[in-house]
Amino acid sequence: MKNALVTGGTRGIGLAIAKMLIAEGYRVMVTYSNDEQAAQRCEKELSLTGGVFSIIRADQGDKDAIQKLVQALQELEHIDCIVFNAGITSRKPLQEISDDEWEHVMQVNVNSNVTLLRDIFALIPNNARIVFISSLLGILPHSVSLAYGVSKAAIIALAKNLVKTFAGTETTVNVIAPGFVDTEWQKNKPTEIRESICHKTALGRFAEAEEVADAVRFCINNAFVNGSVIEVSGGYDFR
Repeated sequence: MKNALVTGGTRGIGLAIAKMLIAEGYRVMVTYSNDEQAAQRCEKELSLTGGVFSIIRADQGDKDAIQKLVQALQELEHIDCIVFNAGITSRKPLQEISDDEWEHVMQVNVNSNVTLLRDIFALIPNNARIVFISSLLGILPHSVSLAYGVSKAAIIALAKNLVKTFAGTETTVNVIAPGFVDTEWQKNKPTEIRESICHKTALGRFAEAEEVADAVRFCINNAFVNGSVIEVSGGYDFR
């Protein structure tokens, strides 16, 4: 059985991806940072799939926790699919964000992925699939999410460079850049903000997490898609 890792996989987009991978026949390991309730709900939902899975706590803002995750992954003989989904945001403008806040966003969204991939590199076989979940805000600038937008742009650059790292192995590296997805966090936004987002989206609605998972499914099943950035935005712009 093939093994898959989904970081930040206990809710929202990550959970939808984990379910999709189980349906595709993978044994799935999902990680989470600190939300124990979400982890418990995830366990119940994944149990209903009848698939093989495990859930491990790994705060990607904590370098020691990343190394513990690396140690846990060493028990697997191979990791055939990695979906780097975990991420955090900061909505502070340039004038207000501190060094520690900026570095924490970069650590979780970018640096931890590099460390993790480097330290489990030997476990990645030929013809593996690596997918990064970036964001439309890594492509289109946003006025109040500077650190987040820069980190998500860095993920796109990281993936494109990793294509060269894996050249000759048949392993593919791709990026999904979702727009606004109807996750728990987005559902809690004020009605006027949600309506504004829908107005700026050609399809007039938020994406479902499963629609993002379907884009990941495409990347793992198409062996010739490599170095691509796939937007799942519904035709969003800043009009």
